[in-house]
Amino acid sequence: MPSLQTALPPELANNTIRLYRECLRRAKYIGNRNYNTQLLVDMVRQQFKKHKHETDPDKIQKLKDDAARGLINHILFEAEKMTGSKFNKTKQPNL
Repeated sequence: MPSLQTALPPELANNTIRLYRECLRRAKYIGNRNYNTQLLVDMVRQQFKKHKHETDPDKIQKLKDDAARGLINHILFEAEKMTGSKFNKTKQPNL
């Protein structure tokens, strides 16, 4: 299965520490807007700590893809909010 991380800059996608920091940064940003910063930051930390001793490269790649997917989803959400249009619009057939 191809990696979702190709949508992220390579210096972020290939480095787990930078991916972790970006996830924390996004959690803080979202939390400041919703007044639940500590909860979101703790959730991100908990997920990374939960899997910190993982050694299986395939599972590590899946976890990194999941984190990347979360970042990409948030980036798309913010972009949609700024532009006022949806990126995933599908044409509905006229019946």
